[in-house]
Amino acid sequence: MTAVAETAVGPERTAAPLGRLLAAEVRWVFRRPRTLITLGLFALIPVLVAVGVVVADRNGPGLIGAVAGNGLVLPIAALTLALALLLPLATAMAAADALAGEAAHGTLRGLLLAPVSRVRLVGVKAFGVLVVAAAAVLVIAVVGVLAGMVVVGSADGQMVTLSGTTLGFGEGVARVGLVAVWVLGQLAAVGAVALAVSSLTEHPLVVLASVLGGLIAFGVLSAIPALDWLQPWLLTSGWTAATDALRDPVALDAMGSSTVRALCYAAIGLGITVWRMQRRDA
Repeated sequence: MTAVAETAVGPERTAAPLGRLLAAEVRWVFRRPRTLITLGLFALIPVLVAVGVVVADRNGPGLIGAVAGNGLVLPIAALTLALALLLPLATAMAAADALAGEAAHGTLRGLLLAPVSRVRLVGVKAFGVLVVAAAAVLVIAVVGVLAGMVVVGSADGQMVTLSGTTLGFGEGVARVGLVAVWVLGQLAAVGAVALAVSSLTEHPLVVLASVLGGLIAFGVLSAIPALDWLQPWLLTSGWTAATDALRDPVALDAMGSSTVRALCYAAIGLGITVWRMQRRDA
């Protein structure tokens, strides 16, 4: 009787291996032409900054001025500039495609009916968004180091810090890696929030508009002196902390506080996404 019942119902559905799901998501992400085009455009950012510094042939203000003759500062300057808008835009675009884009094309229904738990589905989509953000940061950092050494130049491959000390090539690259990891943490928070918005709509443009509008609003609020008490709650607070990696010793206070803030935003964003996907009909 049991065998007959099992035959009538059919074979039991088993969950797909997590590694296979993550690999499939990464392949799907990098098959999108706009992802590859975006990464190509990010590779141009440090090159354009390097060419601008060389053509100007003089020191500019702030971080850009520190690039002249100091090639290892270039990737840090490029990451700081891209973090203001372009990197969050790419991350939000990936998050918009992850859920809202799937819903718009009708493929999200198949994912919801697949033998994969909703929590695991959110984890896979979040991993895909994080991979895009990591690829964008890596492209800027690597091309920035190469462009800095070839175009801008640096004395014996050394980095001159804002404190006036000189670091060797290895320690200079380590400073660039520190900034890259910190920037990725900020983008993880942006991606989590964008993924939450993406789970609430079927229109990818709504996700982009919401995330970018929120970042612009945060920037406006942070520029109002009367709202200084709001600074610790704004995600964009401390996004200029990358310059602290150019001091000797490294000042980690601002980078640490912004990382904790980003973790809080990421937890809230992923929590909302899981809550929404658990209640979403197939």
